[in-house]
Amino acid sequence: MIGKLQYISQGATPNEHLENIQKACASGVAWVQLRLKDLDDETLLKTAQQAREITAHFQTRLIINDHYKIAKQVKADGVHLGKTDSCPLEVRAYLGKSYTIGGTANTLQDCKLLVGKKVDYIGLGPFKFTETKKNLSPVLGVLGYQLIIEELKSEIPVIAIGGIKLNDIPEIMDTGVYGVAMSKEITQNFNTVHTIRKAFGSLDQEQVYKLNKE
Repeated sequence: MIGKLQYISQGATPNEHLENIQKACASGVAWVQLRLKDLDDETLLKTAQQAREITAHFQTRLIINDHYKIAKQVKADGVHLGKTDSCPLEVRAYLGKSYTIGGTANTLQDCKLLVGKKVDYIGLGPFKFTETKKNLSPVLGVLGYQLIIEELKSEIPVIAIGGIKLNDIPEIMDTGVYGVAMSKEITQNFNTVHTIRKAFGSLDQEQVYKLNKE
């Protein structure tokens, strides 16, 4: 199942990522993506193992960014693949049907490619400017999401991402996207998680997309 609210981990060090994941889980986040960049494989694996321990304690789903082999090693729930990462079809063959696979998209064409590669969800953005990502693609805004959702005509959940704040959620959800991924807004104040989830109309765990793995 796909969470409507997804927390993308943040921190200056692996330990800070883990501390923030702990706080996110304790605040009620049901879906966490561990997003670490420019680290050696040993540190990545160790941090992912610790993240798995934390999320397992809270029964929170853990997604590993990019590193699908590490996702399998630590028995995470899935992997999120960037546009320059491995092909989702190859990753599916490696991980099997039980893992969730998401992919990054910036355009309608990106989305169509991911649909063809049978991802479980699409992370579409950026909604607006964000400092958490290098080489940022052109921002979509509300109109961009509306146009892409209308043209895509797919049942695959689309998750909005990129500089999203609490007061942006109602208009974003009105575009037809399935949910939102947030990083800085949550990290700055984990007490906002309950309010964010209420912005969806009901609790996150009650609004989930059940994966069809048949």
